[in-house]
Amino acid sequence: MTLNDIRERVNVFLHPRRDGVLRVFRTLNVFVTLLAFSSLLAYYGYPLQSSIAKTLIAVIKAGFGFYILHFMVRWFFDFHPVRFLKRHAFEAAMMATLILEGLSDLLTGQVFLGRALSPLGIESVEDWTVWFVQAYFLVVLIIEISDKARTLPRFRFHPATLFIFSFLFLILSGTGLLMLPEMTADGLGMSFFDALFTSTSATCVTGLMIEDAETFFSHKGHVVLMVLIKLGGLNIIAFGSLIAVLARFGVGVRQHEVIEDFVNRGSILGSRGMLGRVILWSIAIEVVGALMLFIFWPGQLFDGAGDRLFNSFFLSISAFNNAGISLFSGGLADARVGSAWLVHWTVTLLVFVGALGMVAVFDLFGRDSLRERMSKPWKQIGFATKIALYYSIALVGFGAISYLLLESGPGGTLDGMGWTGRITTAVFQSATRTSGFNTVDIGAIGTPMLFLLIILMFIGSSSSSTGGGIKTSTFAVILSDVVGTIRGRQHPQLFRRTVSITMRSRAWGVLMFFIVGNVIGTFALTLTEPHILAASDRGFIQLLFEQVSALGTVGLSTGITSDISDWGRGILIASMVVGRVGTLTVAFAFSRAAVSRNYKYPEGHTMIG
Repeated sequence: MTLNDIRERVNVFLHPRRDGVLRVFRTLNVFVTLLAFSSLLAYYGYPLQSSIAKTLIAVIKAGFGFYILHFMVRWFFDFHPVRFLKRHAFEAAMMATLILEGLSDLLTGQVFLGRALSPLGIESVEDWTVWFVQAYFLVVLIIEISDKARTLPRFRFHPATLFIFSFLFLILSGTGLLMLPEMTADGLGMSFFDALFTSTSATCVTGLMIEDAETFFSHKGHVVLMVLIKLGGLNIIAFGSLIAVLARFGVGVRQHEVIEDFVNRGSILGSRGMLGRVILWSIAIEVVGALMLFIFWPGQLFDGAGDRLFNSFFLSISAFNNAGISLFSGGLADARVGSAWLVHWTVTLLVFVGALGMVAVFDLFGRDSLRERMSKPWKQIGFATKIALYYSIALVGFGAISYLLLESGPGGTLDGMGWTGRITTAVFQSATRTSGFNTVDIGAIGTPMLFLLIILMFIGSSSSSTGGGIKTSTFAVILSDVVGTIRGRQHPQLFRRTVSITMRSRAWGVLMFFIVGNVIGTFALTLTEPHILAASDRGFIQLLFEQVSALGTVGLSTGITSDISDWGRGILIASMVVGRVGTLTVAFAFSRAAVSRNYKYPEGHTMIG
């Protein structure tokens, strides 16, 4: 009898029992995952007595043991075990790591990764491992529940609605975590409204903070902020591709155009592999940025290698995702890093790449794109990439030159600096107009440059990026339309391409939404913040700056965020959410589809201008 014959008989024996056993394990998996995750929240979020802490640790370990057993059962009941391991290679590697860690804990009382990395000064790596594994299985559980739910297919969710609710869910989850006592240095946690504002700012990668991130939050709070920044910064393309995968919930033909706006492709079918690609590329860029920061940090800035590495990753993730949150009390203007020019240039590069957009990054640096341009020299970068790259460089150059000219005089923020510092600071503040980082006191910048920064924040970053604003593509299309009108062109041109009337109408629509949003937000702030208007060193320009920064998800502030009332913070929260998900997305979500579009009214004529 051959091995295949034996395997066939085993399969015949197991098949009648397979579905029942796997159904029992799937049901148990729901309760085990929820119990283990709740135990994690209690263990890391609250101060506990040692006996209760030991019980929770035992529950978490038992949950990991169940995951291993569940995986082994699934593998045992599969008719093609080798193929099963190939299909689930990532999960198999995770199970092998859990088995190794469990054996190490039983034999030595310490997990393997902790013993391996503790000589490098990297502490609590087991905590990271536990959270990572548990988060993975929680996501798997949510996906399984979504797949098995019988009621979901009855509903027809608009893609824009799913996109908005994904951010709201993340914001509320972050709010709950930041309210836990162990998240703050004083052990009291944040109030609901303060936690809501901070979670919204981190998730929408804005960076407006009402508390000092370095001193107010504990290490656990810093981890929560970093995770919120990372998840919120998975840009519009990533969420668009995820929505395309979730098309089983009911995506109508009319809704495809919204998804196409997200993925910037002619068909949603090409977006299924986009999510994984975006995640891998973003992680790779953040890792490279963290390693550069790890090398460039000045002197004895941190207590050990672990602290140095964590701060490197936090700043790299915050910079690439254009979040603008740092673990220094004065931002990058802090005396400890105020003249660390290599750190400043690294952050500038990360912010610029993050604001460029993943579509442009893939087109510029993707392996297939590079190979095609090398084999076919006449091939050029894409139309959207040209807009993102050239207009981003032009805006950075314009902002840097303006900053040098306006802030180099007596009393300016560049006064007294050498040319290395002046150029670095000017380029930094211009490039980070989308992120909220600062190497100078923004409140000390003169009114002319402050006004130009408002304009630069209003324009913002590129489409499909982690930044906000009306986007460089909107600005480019509007500019081409204006130039075309002045020159009498019937068909406006941009990089030797005709700009369609649909693109022009959408661009003007986005511009009007942002103008109206900022006008309404600023007007509301003048009603809720009369004390700021009455202050001798503050006024209307500071409120306008704060509102544009919130709607543009920038995070730059003249220093008034902590002085804004609860009503004012509510206005800024709404602005950050709308600015992050996109004004047109909100409009699509709450608009009604027309019954028919194949009609038009007689043309009207009036004088313009």
